[in-house]
Amino acid sequence: MKYAEESRWGNLTVVTEFTLLGLSYHRELGVPLLSIYLLFYTITLTGNILLNTITMDSAFHTPTYFFLRVLSCYTSVTVPKILVNFLSEDKNISYMGCVVQMDFLLFLGASEGFLLAAMEYDHLSGFPPPSTLNSVVQIWGPT
Repeated sequence: MKYAEESRWGNLTVVTEFTLLGLSYHRELGVPLLSIYLLFYTITLTGNILLNTITMDSAFHTPTYFFLRVLSCYTSVTVPKILVNFLSEDKNISYMGCVVQMDFLLFLGASEGFLLAAMEYDHLSGFPPPSTLNSVVQIWGPT
């Protein structure tokens, strides 16, 4: 981590960037890991583009397909930075870059949660309450 210079208020340290370690820390694994990740990322992006073009049809404008479209955006948030780090010497991410990446990731996660809750509410609203279930079954008759 790099820190900003000492300010006029005394010893205040401000983080300006983070060093990303992990898989990209081992230099000799950079090219093989890059090729594997790039292959899977290309396959995933192709599938996401295909999914988004298919669901542009008005027949697919249902909450389930909308949920899948939002879910397909997850790979576009963090994977490009991972791919860049495999080959670069500077494995740092700026503080603002980290904040933006986290904001997108948290926004997509929260919207996924709200979409799942709305889909579950829509699903459960189609069922009658248990107290009226016997009368509904009697109207339909025995099967």
